[in-house]
Amino acid sequence: MRSAFEEELHNLHLRFSEMGMMVNESILKSVKAFVNHDKELAREVIEEDKRINRRETDLEKSSFELIALQQPVTTDLRMIVTVLKASSDLERMGDHAVSIANATIEVKGKERIPEAEELIAKMGDSARQIVENTLDAYLKEDSERAEAIAKEDDVIDEFARKISDLCIIKMKENSETIIGGTSYMLVASYLERIGDYATNICEWVVYLKTGHVVELD
Repeated sequence: MRSAFEEELHNLHLRFSEMGMMVNESILKSVKAFVNHDKELAREVIEEDKRINRRETDLEKSSFELIALQQPVTTDLRMIVTVLKASSDLERMGDHAVSIANATIEVKGKERIPEAEELIAKMGDSARQIVENTLDAYLKEDSERAEAIAKEDDVIDEFARKISDLCIIKMKENSETIIGGTSYMLVASYLERIGDYATNICEWVVYLKTGHVVELD
């Protein structure tokens, strides 16, 4: 009986990790699509989000079933709760990747701001790396690394500030950049939220390891 439960728990763990990789791929593709003005790639991100949503629903169902049928205690229960909560954060990251993809498809205005696009590309790389590192910390149940990764979210916030400041300057200089500049600022806000959700997952990694719910800034 115990071995069957451990196998179910292991499968839950693996499916969550796979979901994380799917979401990280969506972040990569959505930023690439936006910077390269690639509407086909953007549509691919939107279509693939259906798989992410299905995975989140599946993980939620499996988590509740394990709690109800197996009545796990201590460490096992923390693992299930972590997957349940963190998969919701991953799903929201996927939603923001879709928002970036939609911004690529719906973008209006011909006047671009190349410097802003360059910053968004770098911001996207940083966000994707933080998500990747967060998932690695989860796999290794490394709470100390999770705490360190959460502090890296400041880098994402700084990118958002730089993009906003740059776009406001350019929009004041040239009114033709207002539509495009607004879009850049919006995409930066989506990436900033992805960083926030990565921090949430870091908090769940700490909970998984220590049993304590903490707020990481």
